[in-house]
Amino acid sequence: MMNYSKTNTIIGWAVFAIATLVYFLTLEPTASWWDCGEYIATAYKLQVGHPPGAPLFQLLGRFFSLFAFGNVENVALMINIMSALSSSFTILFLFWTITILARKLVANQGEEPAGTQQYLIFGAGVVGALAYTFSDSFWFSAVEGEVYAMSSFFTAIVFWAILKWEAVSEEQGAFRWLILIAYMIGLSIGVHLLNLLAIPAIAYVYYYKKYPYSHKGFFIAGAVSIAILASVMYVIIPWVVEFAGKFELFFVNSVGLPFNSGTIIYFLLIVSAIVWGLHYTRKKGKVVLNTVILALVFILIGYSSFLMLVIRSNANPPINENAPKDAISLLSYLNREQYGSWPLVYGQYYNAPEVDREDGNPVYIKDATKGRYVINDDRKGIIPVYDERFQTLFPRMWSDRQSGHISMYKQYGGNKGTPISVTQPDGSSEILYKPTFGENLRFFFTYQLNHMYIRYFMWNFAGRQNNIESQGDPAHGNWISGIGFIDNMRLGDQSNLPASMNNPAKTTFYFLPFILGILGLSFHFKKNRKDTWVVFLLFIMTGLAIVVYLNQYPYQPRERDYAYAGSFYAFAIWIGLGVLSLNDLIQKYIANKKTAAIVVTLVSLVLVPGIMASEGWESHDRSGKYAARDFARMYLESCEPNAIIFANGDNDTFPLWYAQEVEGIRTDVRVVNYMLASGEWYTDQLFTKQYESDPLPLSLSKDFYHKGSNTQVLLIPRFDDYVSLQEGIAFVGSEDPRTKYPLNDGRKFNYFPASKVVLPVDSVAAIETGTIKPEEATRMIKEFRWNISQNGLIRNEMMLLDLVATNNWERPIYFVNPHSVRTVLPLSKYCHLEGMLYRLKPIEAEEYIQGLGGVDVDRTYEILMAEDARWGRLNEPDVVLDRESERHVQDLMTKQSYRRLAIALINDQKMDSAIAVLDKALYFFPHDKFPYDIMMLGWADAYFRAGATEKGLEMSQLLLERYGEDLAYYRNLNMAFQNHYRKEIQEGLNVLQGLQQISAQYQQTEFRKEVEAVLALQ
Repeated sequence: MMNYSKTNTIIGWAVFAIATLVYFLTLEPTASWWDCGEYIATAYKLQVGHPPGAPLFQLLGRFFSLFAFGNVENVALMINIMSALSSSFTILFLFWTITILARKLVANQGEEPAGTQQYLIFGAGVVGALAYTFSDSFWFSAVEGEVYAMSSFFTAIVFWAILKWEAVSEEQGAFRWLILIAYMIGLSIGVHLLNLLAIPAIAYVYYYKKYPYSHKGFFIAGAVSIAILASVMYVIIPWVVEFAGKFELFFVNSVGLPFNSGTIIYFLLIVSAIVWGLHYTRKKGKVVLNTVILALVFILIGYSSFLMLVIRSNANPPINENAPKDAISLLSYLNREQYGSWPLVYGQYYNAPEVDREDGNPVYIKDATKGRYVINDDRKGIIPVYDERFQTLFPRMWSDRQSGHISMYKQYGGNKGTPISVTQPDGSSEILYKPTFGENLRFFFTYQLNHMYIRYFMWNFAGRQNNIESQGDPAHGNWISGIGFIDNMRLGDQSNLPASMNNPAKTTFYFLPFILGILGLSFHFKKNRKDTWVVFLLFIMTGLAIVVYLNQYPYQPRERDYAYAGSFYAFAIWIGLGVLSLNDLIQKYIANKKTAAIVVTLVSLVLVPGIMASEGWESHDRSGKYAARDFARMYLESCEPNAIIFANGDNDTFPLWYAQEVEGIRTDVRVVNYMLASGEWYTDQLFTKQYESDPLPLSLSKDFYHKGSNTQVLLIPRFDDYVSLQEGIAFVGSEDPRTKYPLNDGRKFNYFPASKVVLPVDSVAAIETGTIKPEEATRMIKEFRWNISQNGLIRNEMMLLDLVATNNWERPIYFVNPHSVRTVLPLSKYCHLEGMLYRLKPIEAEEYIQGLGGVDVDRTYEILMAEDARWGRLNEPDVVLDRESERHVQDLMTKQSYRRLAIALINDQKMDSAIAVLDKALYFFPHDKFPYDIMMLGWADAYFRAGATEKGLEMSQLLLERYGEDLAYYRNLNMAFQNHYRKEIQEGLNVLQGLQQISAQYQQTEFRKEVEAVLALQ
């Protein structure tokens, strides 16, 4: 007979080894998209990332980065390995968790499992752990440098630890397991708060072990568990810092002590109180209270990782988001104030009229000259107060941030509403339709619960249609099963999909993991209701509770399945226990219990984790992919020396940060995130030198941008004619009282005095700095003129105008997308494509795209056709294309930059060069990886114009085949699904008509007949 404990350990580590091998084989070798570049950069140099921070992740990431041994290209790989190992350890503790729970179901208490029982227990553990190993959302996080893998590890270890405590709870010293859990919870705060959601399940394990069951006790335990969770989230995490800030303000401002004195006194008091409490409870024999205090101590020890952020922020690193340099600013950082808030229990509907505004908490900053903290922003009137008639309990349809949100609320929730008369500021009345509470709940169930959770759940345990973002249409991002009649009812015929709908992320599990999990849940409930409730609570708290708390609005910028990995973890426990349920069923047909246990385990292994692995491997294999790093490099190499880049979102900025901070690529270039520049902490950093990049040339002072009153500068035109931009900037920065706008409450604000501005061009400076080539001098304009059509300028807009007015062409200014600054700088026709970026130059583009600008042919050719130009190896057969890389190529103008260059070369009669550019682009972005779409009509036309008739015809033929096949598929769908595909059908018809025009224009008679034959079928 096998020794149970030893075998359990050995098999657990074997499962760990399998998971580790899987994740190492599919690991991304460099930074990925989204937050990964930021996390890796801030970990490598211990900098300050976005709120609320992940200091423990950064500290451990820094440790792992040391194993790159000075090779900066391997830093990201080492931090990705940290995520992989975190995930492998999660699988290890999941295996041991399942075996603990399974043992209680098949063996008598106090007896060591033997023979068949061991086969069943270990079979359950292996099947459940490997099912989670290959689950879609967890696997995705396991192979990149993000916090979610490590967060899952902490969830796994604390849940396992409470089960270990349960087994030895009557032994002396058992409380050490509870102390360990407290410490892990404290540490997990420095990674992600998701781990805290395991607290209610942990509390019920304690309740069931220590107290006899009663209905009253059950509900009291639930209330206590929620109170503990709330205490950690809303008391310990914020109050420790908040009271530190209050002490600091009191002892510095009121008592007159030096900076940080109040913080030191505060923590000395906390330490003194803890020491006294431990001494008192030990002396009085109050074991439980002593353990509670010890648990609090270890939570605080774990939580102390946030001190790293304060220490490093005071070192002023290049990445220093929100600059949490003291207890006061750290509280704002932890509370994620820059992201705003949303209603949860009670609040407004999306169309609630604003009736008043309340004051927020004032913002204090250090004033070293005065030796005290001063109010930088009084934050008067920043909190909107809404019409009470438009507020409700459990508000789900609340966001008016985008017009698209409202249309989606109506699509998912309904559009009936209740009419309410509202008085406008001018005294007139208007009828607004307040959503009904039924519509509010319908949106919750259909969008927030079904679309934003159940869909993700089914991705993991039934199958996934593709990796394209979904807004409820049948073609994108849905779950599928592989069972025809079920999928066809929901999504249309899935048996004859056109090639364009094939996607590497498609997986079909035939409901097998789901069914096994349901069997395990049923078996668990039948055999041990208490443990079922504990696992169910973990499942709900990390699933449904997150749905309720996040209160997500439509059009999320990315899929959010990673947030629910803890819920999928809990379900994987039931998948493991499903082996026990199957064993019960199969014993009717196989008399030998040992044989039955082995057969059930092997069949379950093949049909659940086996299918999940084979189906999911392709879409999760990131080995050999360097897309985010290479795209960032191409952006930076597009710049002239000492340039300034204005980027926008995460995927513009974070890969650039990674490339500069970790691999040291083009550190002379200053990357400015235009969105973040609305914060005073960010504009502060623009006044400092970073590596080889000098401070931005700004005429307004650092103090001006730091003042809270200048968060938004009013725009009040005082002149009908155009005003010099430099004069307008000087007016805003003047201390003359006559340049201030008085409010009724006596406050005075800066304002910009013109909506029409002119910026004279210093032609000598433009030529001397190389902004304008000598041969372009005759095309140089004398001045820029534009209108600003808004009521105010927020901080980043003011900064941009200041930079443009002050720079005088000394430093090249580039935009990732000139359209993003159109409200204050609508000068896209003066922005010229240089490689991948658009450079502002005092020359009007001869041919430009509205919102984007023209093309600098020579410079763009030099960059895009360089021998070392590369795009992440996305064209290589061993690399699987991911959705974000595809978006950057297809939707975000990467591929189109090549086409624009080719068109410009054709216009210059450089036909051979144009053909070479088009060929180069198709080498990097081939049709088999990036299926031709409607945008490729322009490519076919370009080939024909350049004289490459065969290539133009070949591309046209591929377009005809693709869209002919697509339209044939749509034609065979029933009318309901055809209505869903209206947009795609119209695109197909537009392509066919475009091909018809091209074939006629270039006299391709035979091909035109083919096109018309396909059109005739529509």
